[in-house]
Amino acid sequence: MDEVAAIFGQGSLHQDRLRVEDAALLTGRASFFDDVATGPFCCHASILRSPHAHADILEIRTESAAAIPGVRAVLTGSDVSQVTVPLMVGVKVPIECWPIATDRVRYVGEPVAIVLAEDRYVAEDALEQIEVRYKQRAPVLDPEAAAEESTPIHPCLNSNLSAERRFHYGDCEAAFAAADREVSITVQYPRNACTPIETYGVHASYDPFEDAFEVTANFQGPFSIHPVIARALKVPGNRLQLRTPENSGGSFGVKQGVFPYIVLMAAASRLAGVPVKWVEDRLEHLMASVSATNRVVTLRAAVSDDGRISALDWDQIEDVGAYLRAPEPATLYRMHGNLCGAYDIANLTVRNRIVMTNKTPTGLNRGFGGPQVYFALERLMHRIAETLELDPVDVIRRNLIASDAFPYLTASGTTYDSGNYTEALECALRDGGYRALVDRRSQARAEGRIYGIGIAAAVEPSVSNMGYLATALTPEERKKAGPKNGAQSAATISVDPSGTLTVQIDSVPQGQGHRTVASVAVAEIFGLESDDIRVVSGLDTAKDAWSIAAGNYSSRFAAASMGAVLLAADRLRERLALMAADLVGGAADQIVFEAGQAFCRNAPGKKISFVRLASTGHWAPGTLEPGTVPALRETAFWSPPELTAPTPEDGINSSLCHAFIFDFCGVEIDPVTAKIRIDRYVTMHDCGTILHEGMVEGQIRGAFAQAVGAALFEEYAYGPDGAFLAGTLADYLVPTVNEIPPLDILHISTPSPMTPTGAKGVGEGNCMSTPVCIANAVADALSPKLGSRDLTLPLSEAKIAELLSDEPEAPDGAVPTVRPGRGLSGTGKAHVAAEPQKIWDLLMDADQLAAVIPGAHSVAKTSVNEFRADVTLGVGPVKGRYRVTVGLSELDPPRSVILSGQANGALGTGEGVGRVTLTPLPNGGTEIGYSYEAQVGGKVAAVGGRLLDGAAKIIIGQFFAALGRKAGDTQSGWRKRLLALLGGRS
Repeated sequence: MDEVAAIFGQGSLHQDRLRVEDAALLTGRASFFDDVATGPFCCHASILRSPHAHADILEIRTESAAAIPGVRAVLTGSDVSQVTVPLMVGVKVPIECWPIATDRVRYVGEPVAIVLAEDRYVAEDALEQIEVRYKQRAPVLDPEAAAEESTPIHPCLNSNLSAERRFHYGDCEAAFAAADREVSITVQYPRNACTPIETYGVHASYDPFEDAFEVTANFQGPFSIHPVIARALKVPGNRLQLRTPENSGGSFGVKQGVFPYIVLMAAASRLAGVPVKWVEDRLEHLMASVSATNRVVTLRAAVSDDGRISALDWDQIEDVGAYLRAPEPATLYRMHGNLCGAYDIANLTVRNRIVMTNKTPTGLNRGFGGPQVYFALERLMHRIAETLELDPVDVIRRNLIASDAFPYLTASGTTYDSGNYTEALECALRDGGYRALVDRRSQARAEGRIYGIGIAAAVEPSVSNMGYLATALTPEERKKAGPKNGAQSAATISVDPSGTLTVQIDSVPQGQGHRTVASVAVAEIFGLESDDIRVVSGLDTAKDAWSIAAGNYSSRFAAASMGAVLLAADRLRERLALMAADLVGGAADQIVFEAGQAFCRNAPGKKISFVRLASTGHWAPGTLEPGTVPALRETAFWSPPELTAPTPEDGINSSLCHAFIFDFCGVEIDPVTAKIRIDRYVTMHDCGTILHEGMVEGQIRGAFAQAVGAALFEEYAYGPDGAFLAGTLADYLVPTVNEIPPLDILHISTPSPMTPTGAKGVGEGNCMSTPVCIANAVADALSPKLGSRDLTLPLSEAKIAELLSDEPEAPDGAVPTVRPGRGLSGTGKAHVAAEPQKIWDLLMDADQLAAVIPGAHSVAKTSVNEFRADVTLGVGPVKGRYRVTVGLSELDPPRSVILSGQANGALGTGEGVGRVTLTPLPNGGTEIGYSYEAQVGGKVAAVGGRLLDGAAKIIIGQFFAALGRKAGDTQSGWRKRLLALLGGRS
């Protein structure tokens, strides 16, 4: 394989090769999940989701929904549980993790029922007819409280602490005792998620004669989740055919989380006897798909007076949400071998606690585990520099692993394959203009501006060891379960009679350019043009070669999947060389492939075209020497031997190769608006051999853009009742090109000796380094105003304004008063021509109200002072049917009344109180005044405050306009009055 791998070492891969993927993508011809043909009899699914974070399900009534024409089936948890078993849990915890709620809901957005109908419109309408009675329970939301005493959200457990492990490497106790001082920091990393353009999609079909499932999903696996799905569906692995489309509209790890919906839709197909298609909408994706874990970290360092660190003590609380769903706790343990970062620290202790709360289950998210680790570690490095009054660059420089120490064994057992961290740092400072940035800060501060510089160093692991998650188990538990290790990749290369090649890879791309890199490499090996190579990236587990590690995650394509491609190419080349030696003479090891021909190096005049050579294997195998096997297809599996199982001492080589990143940036904060402006950002990367310069740059810029979002904009927000409050892109703010600053990218290269290409990962690094780099810059800018307070992402204008203010910090233990759910309030007035008594009579008449209330289907007076109504209301992208109960109190006819009510529907809940006053006008008519306070929860709460406020304003305006018309208002047109009303409300 040396000759093949040398292509990368010699830099002969065509760096300027245009991406073969782009023509279809840019012209709209590429095929994504929703373009896949569904076939006859396919039903479309829609999911009813819980509006509560924690509640018992008392009753689900589906009769009305099932009676709607076009509805094929309405299924609940009791139905699904008949044909499935609970999903496997990440570590051994005795909880049941179903893909749909059975007796209790544990997060807002948890599936409660599924409607299958002839189209999605009918299915969505039918959801509104499903009636669910809940008994609400107090939610558990705070991970620190969950780690201590709190009511368990799973009754089978004694607490919400689902797993705890402690690790000791070296002699931390002695290191802390000998240190000049101890420096510590406590940080909270929030929930956020990379948001792909394309949401989840599943098409599932059950074959009762084979007891088998065929599933197409925009999954980034199949990796270890395939057996999890098969087990949940109660079939062996060979009865689950899992396919992925050629293209995916982004993933960033998040689409790993589609697998419970694969189980759910496959079970629905089996129960209903029809193929099922489901496409997640944006509200569902934000509210109920997986996010990154939120983590609370207390990190202590034993430090000398010159800033040298001798020991680290990590205390990590990981919030995985309502269920410890596989592959979690991957986010916590993937970085276990990297807890000392880029620093030469021999002593390490770790305490890992995994807690469950009433939030969505978590999963993979770009850089998973890295942002949480480096936010704590690099904030600590900044704190050390501050405490010791040292230059942060000097603190990092003094602790970096020396260049002659590679391969370097970290305290927790990972081997860093190659690197020159000091050279990368010095090159970045020099070529990136660090000194000029320091001068700019000095000038800005001299002018009274708020300016800071942040730096961060990070090691980016790639090609995960399948055994790293076993570190969550004790050595005794691992021994009982059996060893897990390695990072196996697969590839198949086929030769057709016309002399072209097809390469099947086991990594499903989401825009990275796998097909281009593989086609160029294989073309070089066989002396062909890259157009002669077709790379197939869609995967079919029933037909294609794959392993339990296959998939697109952990930046494994360039380093691992390409290893299998090169191995398959090398073997196929050897067999073609044997055939060529038979046909043109000479030894097989002297055969050269070049310019579409094969010839003997010692006799270049004797040659055969590659087309003729390839066709011989198909058309004339009998012309070959006995024992020569025709070269038609070669499948190769590659796994690096360095990725061994965890040791009895809990040492784990958690990843194969390790890139290095060093970032610095300058930020300026506007003292009036509190807005952060990134003035300059420089990122240095050592990702080993660069296989394609343009794609590497694209990966870096993409990770940087998402990291800017994590640093400044994006956060999953929850109300005290567990209501999700960031369910649209109006409140879950994702940066656009306008918010992403210019980025200066620098490189050095120390090729990895452990990967066939010499490449290391590069697609996740800035997601790890950039959030903390920006935070360090903000901390530098706000010092000494920051004081003992620390920063919590995202660094929104509201948070910065609070830090800029001179108000004292809130006392310890103070809890802000926040009403449950999404709070709404308002006041306003409207003028109508009718007298107060006529308006009062209308308000007390159920039949008249039915004609006035927007979206009302019916209104009934159930007692003297109570009404019930059935209404459909729309809020931005959310429209649903609600059952409303309104009570009247403090009646003062015909002058005033207080109304209090509750609403329940498929899309959420609401409750509120309002006061209506009727004041006669001097010239006749009535001034109707109103004020209200309300809270909404569930899916409707997730649409965002801006949309809710606007919707409330419009609905109230429509009500009073209709009321005026009903009362015989002869004043100016209702449209004019409505506009006046909207302008008068506060």
